[in-house]
Amino acid sequence: MANEKQWILHDWSDEDCVKILRRCRQAIMSKGQQKAGKVIIIDMVRENLNGDEGSIETQLFFDLLMMVAVSGMERNEKEWAKLFFDAGFLNYKIHPVLGTRALIELYN
Repeated sequence: MANEKQWILHDWSDEDCVKILRRCRQAIMSKGQQKAGKVIIIDMVRENLNGDEGSIETQLFFDLLMMVAVSGMERNEKEWAKLFFDAGFLNYKIHPVLGTRALIELYN
């Protein structure tokens, strides 16, 4: 996966994220597969308890940057979950293993 494909959803408003995630959900559903697919997201999860003080400061800085530069924001787990469920996903897992970013799995 190229870096430009990661860390995308934080650029967008909640409404636009839901639209993007719905399209992703449609794409994994339209394959005609018997086994449900999943969507993998690499993005920041604010208030990640695994982070150190530097990571938390970085998360807050990026949150301010997203509010000033674009219509997006850094989201905490509760905010991410709302987007996932609004887009029609039934379940998700967040793995806070990438420093300030996390690996997020969405399931149908």
